[in-house]
This record gives sequence, structure tokens and C-alpha cells, in this order.
Amino acid sequence: MVQQPMSPNQNLHQAEQPEKIKLPRTSESENLKKIRHTTSHVMAMAVQKLFPKAQVTIGPWIENGFYYDFDSPEPFTDKDLKAIQKEMAKIINRKLPVTREEVSREEAERRIQAINEPYKLEILADLKEPITIYHLGDQWWDLCAGPHVENTQDLNPKAIDLESVAGAYWRGDETKAQLQRIYGTAWETPEQLAEYKRRKEEALRRDHRKLGKELGLFIFSDLVGPGLPLWTPKGTLLRNILEDFLKQEQLKRGYLPVVTPHIARVDLFKTSGHWQKYKEDMFPLMAEDEAAAALEQGFVMKPMNCPFHIQIYKSELRSYRELPMRLAEFGTVYRYEQSGELGGLTRVRGFTVDDSHLFVTPEQLDAEFLNVVDLILSVFKSLQLKNFKARLSFRDPASDKYIGSDEAWEKAQGAIRRAVEQLGMDHFEGIGEAAFYGPKLDFIFQDALEREWQLGTVQVDYNLPERFDLEYVAEDGSRKRPVMIHRAPFGSLERLIGILIEEYAGDFPLWLAPVQVRLLSVSDAQLDFAKAVVAKMQALGIRAEVDTSGDRLGKLIRNAEKDKIPVMAVVGAKEVETNSLSIRTRASGELGAVSVDEVVQKLKDAIANFDNF
Repeated sequence: MVQQPMSPNQNLHQAEQPEKIKLPRTSESENLKKIRHTTSHVMAMAVQKLFPKAQVTIGPWIENGFYYDFDSPEPFTDKDLKAIQKEMAKIINRKLPVTREEVSREEAERRIQAINEPYKLEILADLKEPITIYHLGDQWWDLCAGPHVENTQDLNPKAIDLESVAGAYWRGDETKAQLQRIYGTAWETPEQLAEYKRRKEEALRRDHRKLGKELGLFIFSDLVGPGLPLWTPKGTLLRNILEDFLKQEQLKRGYLPVVTPHIARVDLFKTSGHWQKYKEDMFPLMAEDEAAAALEQGFVMKPMNCPFHIQIYKSELRSYRELPMRLAEFGTVYRYEQSGELGGLTRVRGFTVDDSHLFVTPEQLDAEFLNVVDLILSVFKSLQLKNFKARLSFRDPASDKYIGSDEAWEKAQGAIRRAVEQLGMDHFEGIGEAAFYGPKLDFIFQDALEREWQLGTVQVDYNLPERFDLEYVAEDGSRKRPVMIHRAPFGSLERLIGILIEEYAGDFPLWLAPVQVRLLSVSDAQLDFAKAVVAKMQALGIRAEVDTSGDRLGKLIRNAEKDKIPVMAVVGAKEVETNSLSIRTRASGELGAVSVDEVVQKLKDAIANFDNF
């Protein structure tokens, strides 16, 4: 086939397309690491010049910028940030050399005491030698390991922005001093800064907390408590749609549904190892009295579902003929997250995991692992999530947070590595990202703003079967140990819904929208016809409603647009007469008059195929 040459207008259009600006994370760019680390020092120097009583603590780079914590008797304001940024530009333009100096611990202590910086003394106590100091010219210095640029002239003042002030506790400890944290960002070019600001504005537009409230999906109540979302009827419908979708997929693949309690004896989690390794993240023990509490006897809210599923497996002796056994549950778990770490739906204290635990023979492990990955990829396709990569979350051999033998870990990690290599998946290794009982294959999704989120996960576990002494009767009559696969395609419903709201900007695909069709009657005379059509749609499982507000048509359309309804159907006298609907969709715009029967059939087909109308 001969390709047609492009027209001049096409060439012009292509030439006008702006080149996409890449915004690397700090960890991906050594140059950005130096820029941001040095900029944090420049900011601290500017703060101490403008606010001489402010004491510095720590000032690291973070993935999109940097921050510095200050102990200052004066609260910083937005006006102060502008003054600090102006002073920073002056410091940068003085072209101060950034020099590294190694000193003895005694010399560092002498210098810190001379400038009366008590926080630096605490930091010094934790440092290993060599002790290094970085100087900005001969006027300011701080304990630091680097890296830094060679001169402040290597920083571009027009590529720097101070963003906000927040509270922070010294060393993250609520019992210690409350500090003020100034967040900033720094880039190589002003163009990168402009793109970063554009994405921040877009992120605000897509913010799931804002859209969730506008679309009437969920609320938070101070009386209920932070990190505990309350789901409205529309939000509950959205949850149910996602649950039903995955439940149907699981039934097709041989999963068996189970339901387990929200609390259990603490002994269950002592056996699993969660109490020893995860206690700080669990809600406190519920004991009958002080004596029971002292003996750590009582009940806890579950942080994980796996020990419960293990009890169901262990309730009778299993045969190899019953394996693989795939137990699945939408189980709500509870984590006592710190209040400062909570964030809308993406970090909550009670969340529902689409959890499943597969009990397999060692010979079945590879095939079952591949089947689980296939399920996760199928789910992502239906959700229109395309931009993701796989992280092989392995243990850090130098850490003592893991349980189990080296041999078990090597076998589990080998199974995951074989799977991604066989599938040819884009993947990378995350050393130290494993769960304490086993390695994971995590799916890291990049959204429309190139932010990364962890969604689905699959874990191979030789350790919990060992700790709970799980067995099955093998074909030769001997007792053998099964292997467990932990898996959650969604991760958690709350986190997934928060991510989907932002990815779609609240504009859900037709099959997922809580309300798929809204009928808009031109006048009350058409209401009965509209209600009859809606009843017909609802009987076929189509989520339809009539706007009965009595507003003028223009406002009805604006409200449907604001509510991001995928399909709007205008009903006037002509539509009643011809048994049709005037269709307007968010995906395709105006479609004109379409017969009611054709609309219903097209809706059914589109929903069944996860497609637009």
C-alpha cells in the first residue's frame, strides 16, 4: 500500500505540536539531585538571613523537589515565601562556590556549638565518619553528604519555585518539637518548571477528593474519624460494579468465594508473624482486662486476610486432587496509619482488598502464577489502564525484617522471575520491596500526569504454609507442603477508585459509570414517556434515570455535563411521537434521533464489550 503524502497543512500542524517535556524524578537524574540538594541549602541560607532566629534541621531532596524543616518562633506566610525566593535569587546570582570539607567529629561539634544549632548536634550524633560539611561561599554551611553543584551559578532562579509551608515534627515524633517545613521545587530549565506547574494545576482539576464530592461518590466525617470514607449511594454503586466485575471474572477461572471476620485473636497474627513484624501498623489490642493486655491476649482488627483463608484451607486435610484451591474475598482490613499520612482514598485506615489466596503444589506454581498475571492484565484492559510496568519486589538480603529460609526466598523469587521472562513483560527489580513473608510482582501504573501508583500485586509464599504447618496428601500418599500465592488485581477498592477518578478526571467509561444514561424531558408532558423508557432500560440492567427537576432544557444538559453522564437522551414531543430519543454522548457528541429499541440494543452491546456508545 502506497502511503499518501501529507498535505502542507498537515506538515504545518505537526510542526506546531509542542515537544513533550519530560519531567524526570530526582532519583532518575544525578544532575537534578545536585540541583535540588543545593537549592535546599540556598533556601535555608535565605531563611536564616531573613529570619535570624530560625534554626535549621534537615533539608533533603524528594522526588519532585526538596524541603527544609525549620524551628522558627515566627510562622512563615505565603508573603514570606515570596521574600525568601527573592533572597534565594540574590544568593544564586552572587555565584558562590559550593565546597565540600571533611572534618573530625570534635571539630564539627565545636562549630555547631559556636552557631548555637542544637538540632545539628542531634544529627551529628547519628552520622558515621567521615563527617562532611558543604559551604555556600564562606557565609553558610551545613552537615551534608551531598551531592551538590559546584557553584550557585549552576542553578537557574527562573526554574525554582517555593510551593508551600506545612507542619512537621522533629524526627517525625509527635512528642518532639513542631517544626515548619517549606516545600520547593527546582528544575534544570524554566520550561520544565512551567510544565511541572501545568501538571500540578491539572492534578488539582482531577483531584479525586474534589471530584468525589462533586460527583456525590463519598464523604469523610470528622465525627467518624480521618481515613474512614463513607460511601454514598452512587459511590456504593461504583464499588459494587467493580466488585461484581471481578467476581464474575474469578468465577470463570475457578475461584471459590469466602467471607471472614473483621477481628480475630491476636494469636492468629502471632503465628503468621504479623504481630511481631507489623504491630506498629495495626490497631491496638482489645483485651478483657489489664492482666490479659499484659499477656497480649485478646482480639485485634485484621490488617490482612491471608491468615483467615489459611484457616479455611486447614479446616480439613486436603488431597492433591483439590489443588489448586483458589479462595477469594473482598475483605476489609484495617491499618492504623498516622494521621499525617492519610490522603483521600489513596491512604485510608479501613479498606477493602480484592484478596485471594491460592494453595498449589510446587509443580503447579508456575502455571498458576501465569494465570494470575493473565487475570490482572485482563482487568487492566477492561479498566483502560495501559501505561504500567512490573516491579519484581524482592527482599534485601542485608535486612532482618523478613521471615523464612534463604532457600524458600530463592525459590519464590525464581518463580516470579521466570514468569515475567516468559511473558516478556517490561519489568525492573525493587530490592527491599518484598513483603516480610515473601517476594511480590507489583504492577506500577503511570497515570495521565505521569505519576506512579501501585495497583495489582501477586506474591509467592513458602513461609506462611510452613508457619501454619499446612499439608496436602500427595499422589503417593505422603504428606507435602503446599505453596501459597497471594494476589489482588485491584490492590484495594478505595485506592483503585481514587486513582480511576483522577485518571478519567471523573469521566468514567460507560460500563463503569454509576449512572449510564439520563433522560431529559423538554416539558412535563414527556415525563411519562421518559419514565417508561427508563423502566425498560433498568429492567435490562442499564443504569438509567430521568431528571425530574423541572428545569429548562439548557440547564438539564449543563447539569448532566457537570455530573459527567456518558449518554444524555433528550425527549420532546417529536421523540414521543416517533418513539425515539435525541442522543448526545460525552464520547461522540450529538448523534441525533435514534429509535428507543436501537438505543437500548446499542447500550447493551457497548456495556457488554466495555466500549463507548
